[in-house]
Amino acid sequence: MRAILILIFCLFLPLAIVADDRPNILLVMADDQGWGDAGFMGHPFVQTPGMDEMAKNSVVFNRFHASAPVCSPTRASVLTGRHPFRTNVPNHGHYMRPNEVTIAEVLRDSGYVTGHFGKWHIGSVQPDSPTNPGGAGFDEWYSGLNFFDIDPYLSRNGVYENPKGQGSAISMDATIEFLEKHKDGDKPMFAVTWFPAPHGPFAEVPVDFPGGDDLYADKKGKGYFLEITLIDQQIARLRKSLRKMGIEDNTILWYTSDNGGLMEESSGGRQKKGSIYQGGLLVPSILEWPAKWEPREINMPAFSSDIYPTLLAVTGAEVEHQPKLDGIDLVPVIEGKVMKRPPMAFWHGHTAGQSTHSDRIIKALMEAQQAGEPSPFPERVLKNVEEYPSFSRRNPPGHAAWIEWPWKLHSIATGKDSFRLELYNLAKDPMEEKNLWHEEEARTKELLQKLESWQHSVYESWEGRDYK
Repeated sequence: MRAILILIFCLFLPLAIVADDRPNILLVMADDQGWGDAGFMGHPFVQTPGMDEMAKNSVVFNRFHASAPVCSPTRASVLTGRHPFRTNVPNHGHYMRPNEVTIAEVLRDSGYVTGHFGKWHIGSVQPDSPTNPGGAGFDEWYSGLNFFDIDPYLSRNGVYENPKGQGSAISMDATIEFLEKHKDGDKPMFAVTWFPAPHGPFAEVPVDFPGGDDLYADKKGKGYFLEITLIDQQIARLRKSLRKMGIEDNTILWYTSDNGGLMEESSGGRQKKGSIYQGGLLVPSILEWPAKWEPREINMPAFSSDIYPTLLAVTGAEVEHQPKLDGIDLVPVIEGKVMKRPPMAFWHGHTAGQSTHSDRIIKALMEAQQAGEPSPFPERVLKNVEEYPSFSRRNPPGHAAWIEWPWKLHSIATGKDSFRLELYNLAKDPMEEKNLWHEEEARTKELLQKLESWQHSVYESWEGRDYK
């Protein structure tokens, strides 16, 4: 018997070593920070010393895109590696289906302890909802429904609270508490921190920062930039905490934003948040993993749907039934082995967004919970996630785009049976000013066929066919 036990121990020892060697993973995301709205991206005045220092030690993606120009859809893409329409999140305020396979579920099932902190906005935060962070694979969560500011109302694993302070700092407090709690455990850690800033109404301000509230007094967008400096402080806090805990070397810290920013002048392209011209899609993205990757810049285009397959590759986690992905594994790109990627596709304006008043809703939920009364919002537990719509394949509504670098094709619905085409060479025309489709009719036709084929595939997913 003793010999058998020793044999079993030896057989499983290598697996234990592999599990211990897997990196901790922290995904941190701003709410509305634009591509150029940081010092390391060349902004003329916003102060972001924390991001700047991190960028010096990181892989910096110079052409990183959000998968959508508004918040909820991009969050769904981060968790699933899929275009958000496939997951039932065509615009802000829609719920991601519980049928989806998320990175939190995959990592939890492969041995990680998982946590979500901050803005959620792809489901409920009620305790009995499969669309809450726990239903998406997070062991621990302290989450708001949408953006929040001072003294927010949040849900801690389904128990509602009203902490005092700035929402972005509270989100980071919870993240650091999670890391300190589990750093000496036998599981690697996976944490997602989604800041509620720099989203309006811009009530948050930096803490003990030179210049204080008057830091950007004479600048357009003062409140927006104050909140960027505040979240920069939180990133600096996180990096300092990792070093204090002694876990920084084998921890992946990936920072980005959920959509283009609010200042077109520094958006990196045409227009800003809400548009799938480049200014609404381009976002800052820096990836730090000291034990593995040296600092470098990546000029190949990438987008938020790439995060999921990249983390699968890094951790070796396997998915038994993987729905169709839109993202790719970026590890070969980071390591200089691949210089070109498959096309990226975008689609917005198909379906209207839905309002989500985070504090108002959670306050009412908290009052009901404390009084022992039923939820005042039973309709918000599931919304329409158990419905599977059917779509006509003819003339899809909204604005879609196909990037096959350096070409970007736009197909813009202008009526029930009409659309406009625009073709740009992003390498030569990053502001998308010179429409080349008349000069490049053959190329336009080829790219349009690919875009329409992809749209049909997206409709099939949205209709629920991936789950069958």
